[in-house]
Amino acid sequence: MAQISLTVNGKVRKGSVEPRTLLVHFLREELLLTGTHVGCDTSQCGACTVLIDGRSAKSCTILAVQADGSNVTTIEGLAQNGDLHPVQQGFWDEHGLQCGYCTPGMILSAVNLLKDTPNPTEQQIRAGIAGNFCRCTGYQHIVNAIQNAAARLGARNSAPDARR
Repeated sequence: MAQISLTVNGKVRKGSVEPRTLLVHFLREELLLTGTHVGCDTSQCGACTVLIDGRSAKSCTILAVQADGSNVTTIEGLAQNGDLHPVQQGFWDEHGLQCGYCTPGMILSAVNLLKDTPNPTEQQIRAGIAGNFCRCTGYQHIVNAIQNAAARLGARNSAPDARR
C-alpha cells in the first residue's frame, strides 16, 4: 500500500491505496465524492474530469499516487458558501444538461476553458469540450451555458470590488 496526501476541494485528505488505484476510484470509493463519474474507463468520454492543480484532467487515466501532493477540485468543490459557480449557474440557466451524467466533467472542462479563454467563441467552446461526450443533447445548450458563464465571469471580474 502507498500512502498519499492530497488537497481535495480545499481539505487535506490522506489515504492508503494500492499503487494501481485510479484517482477516480479513490475519489469515489475512499472519499465518497461520487459526482466524479466513471463512464468509459478509457479516457474517451470525460465524465471523470476533475481539476488537478487548476487544470482539467481525466481522473480515470491518473493513478491516485500520481496525484499525491496535488490540489484536486471535483464538482462537489465548485460551489462556494451555497452559491453555484458561474459555470454551474450557466448550466442551470441554459438547460445545459439532460440526463446529467456527463455534466460534472463537462462543467470542470468548461471551468478550465474559461480560465484560459475568458471570452471564447462558439468554435473555441466546442473545441474546449471536445474531450467530453454527451450522448443526450445536441451540445447547443451546453455551448449556451458556457457562453452564459463567460458573461457572468466577465461581469464579476469587471465589478468595482473585483478590481481592487
